[in-house]
Parts: sequence; C-alpha cells; structure tokens
Amino acid sequence: MIETQPPSTDLAATEPGCTVAAARIVRRLHQTPQWQGIIDEILELLARSLGGHRAILFRLRELPGEGFAQSIAAYWVDREAVGDASGPSVILQSIVNSDPLLAKLAEEVRQGKMFAGRTREIEGYLRRDFENQKIKSFLSVTVFANGHLWGTLAINDCAVERRWTDEEKAAVEIVAMALGAAIERSLSDAHVSEIIRQTMLQASLDAIIVIDETGSIIEFNPAAERIYGFKRGEILGKDLIDTIIPHFYRKGYKTGADYMAGRGAPMIGQRMETITQNADGEIFPIELTATEMKVADRRLFFGSIRDLRDKRRAEEEINRQREKLHQNEKMAAMGSLLAGVSHELNNPLAVVVAQSTLLHEFAPDQQTKLRAEKVRAAAERCGRIVKSFLGMVRLHPTLPAETDLNSAVRAALDVTAYGARSSGIIISTDFAQGPTPVLADADHITQVAANFLINSQHALAPHNGERKITVKTFRLGERNVGFSVEDTGPGIPTAIRHRIFDSYFTTKPVGVGTGIGLSISKAIVERHKGSIRFEEVVPNGARFVVELPAFVGAHSSATEQEARSTSLRHALIIDDEPDVAASLSDILELMGIKSLVVTAWSAAPTLLVDYKPDIVFSDLRMPEASGITIYRELVRQRPDLARRFVLVTGDMVGARAEIGALPAHERPLVLEKPFSTLDVRSALAAVNDQALAH
Repeated sequence: MIETQPPSTDLAATEPGCTVAAARIVRRLHQTPQWQGIIDEILELLARSLGGHRAILFRLRELPGEGFAQSIAAYWVDREAVGDASGPSVILQSIVNSDPLLAKLAEEVRQGKMFAGRTREIEGYLRRDFENQKIKSFLSVTVFANGHLWGTLAINDCAVERRWTDEEKAAVEIVAMALGAAIERSLSDAHVSEIIRQTMLQASLDAIIVIDETGSIIEFNPAAERIYGFKRGEILGKDLIDTIIPHFYRKGYKTGADYMAGRGAPMIGQRMETITQNADGEIFPIELTATEMKVADRRLFFGSIRDLRDKRRAEEEINRQREKLHQNEKMAAMGSLLAGVSHELNNPLAVVVAQSTLLHEFAPDQQTKLRAEKVRAAAERCGRIVKSFLGMVRLHPTLPAETDLNSAVRAALDVTAYGARSSGIIISTDFAQGPTPVLADADHITQVAANFLINSQHALAPHNGERKITVKTFRLGERNVGFSVEDTGPGIPTAIRHRIFDSYFTTKPVGVGTGIGLSISKAIVERHKGSIRFEEVVPNGARFVVELPAFVGAHSSATEQEARSTSLRHALIIDDEPDVAASLSDILELMGIKSLVVTAWSAAPTLLVDYKPDIVFSDLRMPEASGITIYRELVRQRPDLARRFVLVTGDMVGARAEIGALPAHERPLVLEKPFSTLDVRSALAAVNDQALAH
C-alpha cells in the first residue's frame, strides 16, 4: 500500500484543518433552516480542509425489489486540479448486479460501513470509472436520516494516492451525521413552518423590515428592496433612522427603535398612513403596520409597509375623472339653461332681423337703408354668438353637414372676441376669398377654433411683448381647406411639445386650464378625417394649423333658389310669438307667398278644413304642443305635407336630438332663428325641391 502523502503546503496554509472545518459545518447546519441553500459551500469547505478535489453528496432511494436508485444531490469540484475529467457517474442497478465489488458495497452501505482507499487497489467497474475521473484516493461515508439510509458523502483526491487518517475519517463522519440531522429537521413540522415563514417573507408584495432594540435592520425582504432601492446586503446592520426615515422626522430620536416606539403617539400595534424615504431621497406615502416581538431576551420591531404611490395615483385619476364628470354635468346643465335663454333671445332677434330686412327693402332713402342694414347685421351677429355658445356647450355627437369653414371660424371669433379686447390683444384676420366648404359639424369646428383662440389669449395675458393673434383660413388646391391660429406669445418649450395633445397635460396654472382642450380638438379633427399640428413661430410664438378635406357638392345661388320656389303660394305659420310669426309672414309676402298665422295649435286643425297650405312653418317650442307633435298630427291629416313642413327654432342643437329620433325619410326641414330673407329663400327652395321630387 502506498503511504499517505500530506496535503500541499499552500493548501494547508490557507485552509482550516479538517476538525475545525467539521466544527464550522456542524454549526452552520444547526443555524440554517434549509441545508440545501448552503450544501455547495459545505462540500467545498470539507474537501479543501481534507486536501481533496471533489466532494459529492449522493442521494440513494431504495426501490422495492429493484435495489437502490442513485442520484447526485450536490457536487463540488476543484477545476484547476481536475481539469477536463468527467463528472461523477450515476451507477445503475443493472451495473451493480453484474459487478461483485459494487454488489458488496451496496450491502455495506446499508450497514453504514465506510468505503475508503486508493483507486489502484480496486478492480472492476469502479476502477475504470475512477480512473476516468482522475481519482487517486476516495473516502465515502453513509448518511442516515430518521434511522434510514438517505445517501452517501464522498471525498476524492485527484492528485495523490493516500491513506486517510483517523482524524480525516472522523471529520467526514461528523459532517455526514450533521447532514443527516439537518435532513431530519427539514422534514419536521418546525422546519416546514420555518420554510413557510421564509417563503412568505420572500414572496410578500409588501415590504417587511425587522429591527432590533438598537434600531439596526436585521431583516429586509425583496419587496423592501424593490420599494426602497437598497440591496439587502448593504442595508442590514444599518440604523432605521439613518436610512428610510425622512430627514425632517429624525430630530429628537436617537435610534430607529426609539422612533418606532414614539413619544406620545406610538406606532406599535397600529395601522397608519405615513411617509418614508427611499435610497434616492424621494419622499413617498406608505401604510405601516408595526408590531413589537420578544424573542428570547431580545426586543424586535416588525414593520409591514405598503407603498401607496399607485393607490394615490389611482385616487387622483378617479378624482380627475369625477371632476371631469362634474364639469360635463355642469356643461349639460348650462346647455339646458342656454337652450331656454337662446329660445327666448332668438325670438326678439328674429323680429329685429326680419323687420330690419323689410325696412331695408322699403326704405325711402339710402341713409335709412344703411341704418337698417346696420341693425340687421348687429342682430344677426347676436344670433351667431348665441348659436355658437349653445353649440359649444350642448353635448351632441358629430353631425356632418355642408359647412362654410369661414363661417365656423368667424363664429369662434364672435364668441372669444370680448376676452381678447378686454386683455388688450389685437386680432388680425385673413380669410380665404369665396366659399370654403367642408363636410363637418359646424359647432365642433367652431369649438376647435375657439380652443385655439382661448389658448392664445391665455398665453398672451402675462406677456410683456407684442400681443397679437392672427387667424387665417386657406385652400390647399381643390382637395383641402384649413385654418390656423397664431400668436406672438412665448411659444411651447421643445421638451414638452410631444405631450401637448395628451389628455390632462397642461402648463397653465391651477384653475386656468384642465388639459383636455387640445386633446378634444385633436379628436374632433381626426373624426372629420383631418389633421392638426403645432408649428413654431420665429422669433417667438405658436401656431396651430388644422387641415380638412374640402367638400365638393352642388351649390345653387339665391336667384336659382328663388326661381325654384315659385310653385309655393300659401303658407301656414304656427307660432305662439305673434311678432315672430308676423315678421316671417312679411318676408314670405315679399316672395309672393300669402300666409295664415295662428298662435295656438288648437285652432289650426279646424282651419285645415277650408285652408290648403302649400307649406307649413311651425315653432318647435310652444306651450300647448311641440313642433314635432304638430308635425305628426298634421301628417296624419295631410300626408302630402310631410315634405312641406318646416320647423322654426332658436335651439338648433337641442332640436337635433328630437328630429334625429324620427326615421330619416320623415325628418322635417329646419329654419333657424334669427332668420334672414336668404335663410327663408333657402327653406322655400328645399321644400319646393322635395315637393317636386315626390
């Protein structure tokens, strides 16, 4: 037999002796609830202390009637010494049955006997396998758990042939017994409870921090790492008050434990909302549940911490949505109020427009004609302002119709003109000559233009330089038209330009803007198949540009409309406002149409027995019956009047919903107050066309 050779001088100088190593391993296994987590370092420490180069923990499971099934539970190898040698082999039962040495070893393993020696002293399968793995000497000890064979612990020397000393054998046996005890504990109820505790600690979505009576952090779970940005290894041992307590709360407290216990308002045993500080110094809200524990003679504080930032952001979003809903409700209420106001205001305006038109027609001199024209223009402007306000406030879906873009932008100017004048802002306009037709909802396009104008006014209000807004409409060939609103304000910083169309993004002070104007404008323009963009103005300022598809349709002149309306001779006017009815009657008389005026629907049905009107004008809002009700009853008596009926209203936005409820082929025409002679001619032409078509 070859004599045992001592381990290398360097290794002996750097590694502990096998007895010391065994003691360390036993202590580690006793302190650690899960032996699997430290088995790799145990194998390395044991092998190096013995001068070995490989350490393997084999798992053996006995299969009834089939012998043992072998697997590798853990493996360590010194790659510098072993090089490219193959790893440990898993020996199948069929090999054991065919090899006398293996069969003998299988029986001795059951008896707990140690297997030690040098490779050249054995024969058969094991010698060939050990030589392939460059093993010179081997030492294997049985591991028992709960009185049963669990596996084997093997140490290999791949450098020298040696005889293992009694001290080395004893060290390996001690480690094998300690492993068996650790395995037994891992199967006990207490160990299962410890594993559950560790799993809950690791998997908790809330941060869990434990400190001792000195304030030092002794536990810091993964959720705490995510929330605070500290690594567990770098924060353990540090004082709570120097790490996660906001700096302005630290004064007056010596340690984190002193802070947790508090003075006058203790945190222990309470669930409370407070604030904390992360590794970057960010202060944020948390929900804290603190508990005091006593373990042996130690006093520990357990804190469960829930990050409230997402919750607060969700609450803020809910509050924003609630405020938006509240604003919508206020706008809807304002729309209902304006609907009534507009109806009452548009009735006298209709009289003023009609009478000023008649005065202009019959004025004896040019000066009176000019004055009548000024009155009519002012009254029509009042009507446009009321209509624009109503269209912007009342909520309704997009209802595209042939619209003159110039008119829609002028309506926005009428609505916002006072704000500009009162702020000393100059408004310059440059409108395209001739018609600028688009297929669009006029109210919605007016709202977009008004949003731009209001934003420009807000930008210029605190501006000390030139305060000017330029409004343009334009054509781009035959396919597109558009408009732009430009101001000489400070402009929009480059860093935030990509966000200006985002909902709720605003640079205005609190109470001035909501951050939804531009996002709504963008949505409106895109629904109309158009585009919206921001352009920088040099040297300073901002320009918003909208482009829309041009509408190509049939256009008829007022002369053509009047020529086609000559087949209408008799009209019935139903309106509870005598002055409005009389004004409409006067305009119709100018066009050669005789009118019968009734101020209550109850009187109209009896008149139809003797009176055969070619066209019927009915107010939409009346005390006894609405215009829709009158329309339905009239059509039942005279089906031919379905295409000869005109609703007269000062609330076009509100009327759309009622008219839209009727089938498309049964919807009457609408004449909007205040109406001019051109409006009446257009209505007559449309009725005449419908009558001729049927």
